[in-house]
Amino acid sequence: MSLTTIMNTATSGLMTAQTQLRVISDNVSNVNTPGYIRKVVDQNPLVTAGVGAGVEAGRIRLATDRFLQAAALNANGDAARQGVRAEMMDRIQDLFGDPSGDTSVFAQVDQMFAAFSAITDDATSGPRRQDAVFKAQQLFDEAARVHAGIQAVRQDADSRLVTAVDTINGLLKDIESLNVEISRATVVGNDSSGAESAQAQLIDQLSQFMDVRVSARTAGGVNLRTGDGMVLVGDGAATLSYQRAGNINAETTFDQIWLTEPRGEKRQLSDHLTSGELKGLIELRDVEAPAADERLGELMTRLADELNRAHNAGTSVPPPTSLTGRNTGLDLPTAVTGFTGRTEIAIMDASGKVVRRVDVDFSAGTMSTNGGPASAFTPGSFLADLNASLGADGSASFVNGALTLTANGSGNGVAIADDPAAKSDKAGRGFSHYFGLNDLVRSDGIALYETGLTPASSHGFTPGDTITFRFSNENGARLKDLKVAIPPGGTMQDLLNQLNSPSAGVGQYGTFSLDSLGRMSFTPNTNPAASMALIEDKTSRAGSGVGFAELFGIGAGARASRADGFSIRTDVRNDPTKLALAQLDFSAAVGAAGAARGDGRNTQKLADAGSNATWFESAGGAAGSTVSVTRYMAEFAGDLGGKAALASQRKDAAETLAREAETRRSGIEGVNLDEELVKLTVFQQAYAASGRLIQAAKDMYDVLLGML
Repeated sequence: MSLTTIMNTATSGLMTAQTQLRVISDNVSNVNTPGYIRKVVDQNPLVTAGVGAGVEAGRIRLATDRFLQAAALNANGDAARQGVRAEMMDRIQDLFGDPSGDTSVFAQVDQMFAAFSAITDDATSGPRRQDAVFKAQQLFDEAARVHAGIQAVRQDADSRLVTAVDTINGLLKDIESLNVEISRATVVGNDSSGAESAQAQLIDQLSQFMDVRVSARTAGGVNLRTGDGMVLVGDGAATLSYQRAGNINAETTFDQIWLTEPRGEKRQLSDHLTSGELKGLIELRDVEAPAADERLGELMTRLADELNRAHNAGTSVPPPTSLTGRNTGLDLPTAVTGFTGRTEIAIMDASGKVVRRVDVDFSAGTMSTNGGPASAFTPGSFLADLNASLGADGSASFVNGALTLTANGSGNGVAIADDPAAKSDKAGRGFSHYFGLNDLVRSDGIALYETGLTPASSHGFTPGDTITFRFSNENGARLKDLKVAIPPGGTMQDLLNQLNSPSAGVGQYGTFSLDSLGRMSFTPNTNPAASMALIEDKTSRAGSGVGFAELFGIGAGARASRADGFSIRTDVRNDPTKLALAQLDFSAAVGAAGAARGDGRNTQKLADAGSNATWFESAGGAAGSTVSVTRYMAEFAGDLGGKAALASQRKDAAETLAREAETRRSGIEGVNLDEELVKLTVFQQAYAASGRLIQAAKDMYDVLLGML
């Protein structure tokens, strides 16, 4: 071996040791840097003509373990998803309050019924009446506050989606820029480990927002895809786009998050998300929060309806001068059709004495005045015949879907009672209750969907008006928007046929049906089931101004929004003596007392309204069932608390897995000071050995030169 070869071998060892020491120094100095991946130098032997000629420092790379990296990225994404869900479910639960406390929505329901029960001891007590009315209004105000709070949580989730999309776009752009830098350095043989380390940290950040799959590129850098293969980074960066919804309410239909791949192909992202903050925010905004809001709406609707059922069974003394019902969404002939049983409409004076009574026998289709002979009526002639029967003592009118009965004469009022032996009934409600004539609780929209319509009933909508539905899959990705026109045929069956048509309606995704109470429902026929949302309703039922979706409560948003619209009737709120605590004596003849001051027989019905079994429709994932208001409330409170607790447990479990994955990853990729110090000693000695070899070669040169 020549002295030149010895010098070259020693020099290569010296330079390689220097490179190793520099890398070790970088590792040690970044031992506490979050996300730092230690560097490793690939050290290779130099061989010339089959003979060893020293050593060289090859590529400086990161000690990345692709398997552990993938596990950590997946765990981080799931932790972020479960974390945001738990955070916002806690906020929703806090809106309802602690069920065991005195200020929660659920506690206020009990307090209201307790206040009505207290009136039974003294029906003439003004303070007790006032307390019951106050607590009832307070409850509905609190429900409206909770409803608004849930929409605020959804608004926050939507805002965070906008921020997340902007952040993701920035991360993808930076990762692609580093790809270019890494590739350039790789081609010319420069150290790209700094750029690779920065890129790895950006990928870790990206995994917090969405699921990411990483693969190495031959030219250096990485390709990124979603878990199911959509390109995020690869010969360019993908771009996400999302339009914020603006003012959000329960009926808001949100736009999709769109992903445009580097090659220009545009797709919905929802179908391709399995974890990350984006997934958690979408689930909370579109599933968990609406479910809680929908159940709140159903609870408040049935509670109000049961109070109204009781209140319509009674009257105040003196009775109110006028009774104005709710907007039924129907025309009067359609509303009257289908009633059975008997009811009495009485005009009474201020003392409760009957001035005139009109008995309506819906089963027989007859009407009589003051116990006289009965005359026939039809649904079409009902209003005219009723006005004729009331004569000079009263009048009836029907405007914008609402029936009004008015007493004429100073001090006179109107009261209604059903025949105890044959109560009037349509869709499970008596005459006064169905029209809402003496409702205690008013709503600013249609809250009850038991219309009483049958397939043979007139649908009442204008042919050619349209309804637009949106169908989405189980991940929330849009399948199709379908516009359905009101058909020329005038019956509900004609409307159902149009809605269920595979070509002109929504038959490819499901079926609309009408039950015996006139409730319309939609049943998906796809697997997995497609979800339906209302995009636009341009219909209006003649005479009421009520659209198709509002009349039948189509879409979860329409049903959830009911929680915001209830309040105690204004005249009762201003004057609690107008509470209908008395009952009209159905057998009282003209001139006899129909109701007496101090009569509190109807008070017990108001107090027991929470205990009566009633039908609750399916809402927020809960199946329909016949239970009492208080039982449904208890189940709702338990379900809400259970979901929040489950979300918290899932968060804790996901975070534990993420920490474990990161610990295992750090064990391989992180800096171990003991290991680095051992390597430092080894390469310091290697450096010293190379130096001594150079010195030995120099000494040999000197000896040889001295011999000349």
